[in-house]
Amino acid sequence: MKPFFYFLCMTLLVQTSWAVNKNIRIGTEGAYEPFNYMDAKGQLLGFDIDIAKALCKEMKVSCQFVTQSWDGIIPGLLMKKYDAIVASMSVTDKRKQKVLFTHPYYNTPARYMVKKGSTLQPSIKELKGKTLGIQRGTTHHTYANEKLKGIVDLKLYNTQEEANLDLLAGRLDAVLADSTVLYNWVKNYAKDKVEFRGDEIKDAKYFGEGVAIALRKSDSELAERFNKALDEIQKNGTYDKIRKKYFPFEIR
Repeated sequence: MKPFFYFLCMTLLVQTSWAVNKNIRIGTEGAYEPFNYMDAKGQLLGFDIDIAKALCKEMKVSCQFVTQSWDGIIPGLLMKKYDAIVASMSVTDKRKQKVLFTHPYYNTPARYMVKKGSTLQPSIKELKGKTLGIQRGTTHHTYANEKLKGIVDLKLYNTQEEANLDLLAGRLDAVLADSTVLYNWVKNYAKDKVEFRGDEIKDAKYFGEGVAIALRKSDSELAERFNKALDEIQKNGTYDKIRKKYFPFEIR
């Protein structure tokens, strides 16, 4: 009986490992305001962070945050530096080949931003020969590589803020990024200095099905726990309370 009892106990342990785990490590960038960023005291803040904390509270586990540069954030997950990525990651077919996604928790379009006084319009004709700033490794980077190849002079940055600052300094003609990220930066740092230009860009081929939490493909049980927690914080008003703290408009 002992071998069978041991096998049964080990099977139950494997099956319920996430159910008894009281700590989940969350990977995030920490350089993408207002979603995830460091304040002057080195404290990790933002919409992603508040959502992750609310989800962990709903799941009755503690969160441990790990910061990682964007270009290494999926490799870090696969190397088990953390258990999930909550870092405004768009769901795309390419990323689905590597990771498992939860249901989306927000979805916003891309926009071009230019300096006030610029006459540039984001058409193929007017963008030709212009310098466009984009954060490296993002969906916007993929979009520009395919749609604007040979048209714009593409300048890549490790963070979105670096691109925005170069736009203000006159080293770029425009930037292309998530509209909510740009909105927050303009509101806090560049009011009356820059403006959005052109229509919203919502091409699902490049910008995916929304933003979701990424996990290793083997962690389907944890993904389901996140999904249930997401449903609950949307039902009980926690999600909207967090959203209103950052945005005066819907982002779903």
